[in-house]
Amino acid sequence: MKAFLLFALIVLFSITAVAQDTMDTMKGLDFSRTSIKQGQTQKLAMEDLKLLRGIIFGRHGRVFKDSEIKVYLEEQPWYKPNPDFKNSMLNDVERRNLDVIRIAEASKHETIQPGDMRYWRDRQITPRKLGKHSGAEWKVLIAEVEAIHGKRFDDEPWLQQYFDERYWYFPDEKYDAKKLSVVEQKNLAILTGAQKKQRKVALLPGDMEYFENKALTDQMLRGLSLHELRLLRNEVYARHGRMFRAEWLQQYFFFQPWYAPDENFKDEELSGNDKLNVETIVKYENMIHQELSSKPITRTLLEGLFLEDASQMRQEIYARHGKVFKEPWLQKYFSSFDWYKADPNFSEAALTDVEKKNIATIAAYEKRAVTAMSTIEG
Repeated sequence: MKAFLLFALIVLFSITAVAQDTMDTMKGLDFSRTSIKQGQTQKLAMEDLKLLRGIIFGRHGRVFKDSEIKVYLEEQPWYKPNPDFKNSMLNDVERRNLDVIRIAEASKHETIQPGDMRYWRDRQITPRKLGKHSGAEWKVLIAEVEAIHGKRFDDEPWLQQYFDERYWYFPDEKYDAKKLSVVEQKNLAILTGAQKKQRKVALLPGDMEYFENKALTDQMLRGLSLHELRLLRNEVYARHGRMFRAEWLQQYFFFQPWYAPDENFKDEELSGNDKLNVETIVKYENMIHQELSSKPITRTLLEGLFLEDASQMRQEIYARHGKVFKEPWLQKYFSSFDWYKADPNFSEAALTDVEKKNIATIAAYEKRAVTAMSTIEG
């Protein structure tokens, strides 16, 4: 028995020594000229792979949030932080090396993580691999399946920014969701189902096909953001081929594999459960809007919102009075709604006392809220 344990320790020591030698060698490589192979990375531990990824980016001065990478880079004499780092600084060899490292990392993760979905393009996700994630991580994982193929996310600027900062992301204006493989479609369904279960919501945008012959209730809509409610409501029309004037909505539905635009469809043709479900969603949305302007906001209404969601809710109070926004994307977003009437003479004097208090409440929540961008670093 003692001989066996001694032998096992010797083997373990040898493996560790080989891995350390490999890591020491790779740290000194010029990753802009030297290609690494998958076999080399498989010998390395997760911590080493992460540091190698940091080195490739660090040679161009990228500033990391991850404490381990940050500390390591700051100890290197060659590292010069560059807040203006862009992925365009990477050459093709560096991108290929990052791919090899990222695939190795994904293969070693006990559960899927943002950045792993390229590894899972031709692999079916199993329940054991799902794990638990923050709301932002679920959103990124689901979006990543399509971002790999170039889908844009202009309706959610923070999500678009996240992918713009990924070295592998190249937006494609001609993206077509119908090109997703069967495996990718199944993985999307698995991820969405897991997200709903963890968020404890009954449905999410994309689910209205299950309610063509079933009525929605207020209970089913609880926990959804105003943005998600708008998508659900418009999805009912989109499933009949409606074409949208709002660019962000038309783009969102154009990217759905089931969407078939029909220029002859008229809103008044909606009937039965579809019509009732739209009325239910509108009523629920109006209730939230009414609370924003006439009732003090409760913690439960804000609970779980990202900083970006809370900020948009606060800005909507102003938008209801016609405020013109400096941020182009925000102005474009609110201008897409029929109720928005721009008023260049807007002043905060137009706000009610309740609205002012609610703005203050949301602003206070924003100071403590988690920003979706800060929870993930790919």
